[in-house]
Formats: sequence, C-alpha cells, structure tokens
Amino acid sequence: QVQLQETGPGLVQPSATLSLTCTVSGNSITMNPYYWGWIRLSPGKGLEWIGSISYSGSRDYSPSLNSRTTVSRDTSKNQFTLQLFSVTPEDDAVYFCVRFKYVCPNYNCHPFFDDWGQGTQVTVSS
Repeated sequence: QVQLQETGPGLVQPSATLSLTCTVSGNSITMNPYYWGWIRLSPGKGLEWIGSISYSGSRDYSPSLNSRTTVSRDTSKNQFTLQLFSVTPEDDAVYFCVRFKYVCPNYNCHPFFDDWGQGTQVTVSS
C-alpha cells in the first residue's frame, strides 16, 4: 500500500520560497506508469493543480504557476519536492502531494488520482 507524507513549514514569509517535500513509501517514484504531483486547496480558489514529475523525471506545471514553480525529486530517498517562489498571501492553502496515472478510455486520456497525502496547511504571513 502506497503512502505519501508531506513535510515542510506551516508559515512562510511573503516573497520567500515555499519548499515542501513528499516522502513516498510502498512504491518507487521511478515506477512506470506513475506520476507524482502537487495540488492545493484554498477557500477562494478551490482545488488547484500545481505541477508534477513523472516516473522518468519529466515535469509538467500549471500555466498559471509555471513561472514560480519547480518540482524535483530525490530517487535515493524516494521523495519529491515542491518549490514555490515569491509567495504571497494568495498562496495560503492546504497543499497535497498525490500519485496519479493516465487512463485512456476510448483514447481520451485523463489523470486518475489514486493516492493522496494527508495535506499540510501553509500560511503566508510576516
């Protein structure tokens, strides 16, 4: 059974960089066909996709956050990380790490999210 656990600071100063780590157990992050991503939930915006890294190391980012986001991984620790630069109070949210894969019924592919971390609250404040 795969488990994901987010760690990182709950409070970040404005204009600083938010760094979160997701530690994965029960599944190697290099195993095909899985992707590993970050999603956040806030009262004002609902669920928002941030970015992901695949089993092969390829990255994908939300267009709205692309300029401020980096997703990376440490395969030796079976971890992947999120860095969100120049944060503002609009980045206040619960951040989740997720595992997903693409399913293609009738050749129409979409992500299927099958495992989530418990989430971690991040507040941007001085």
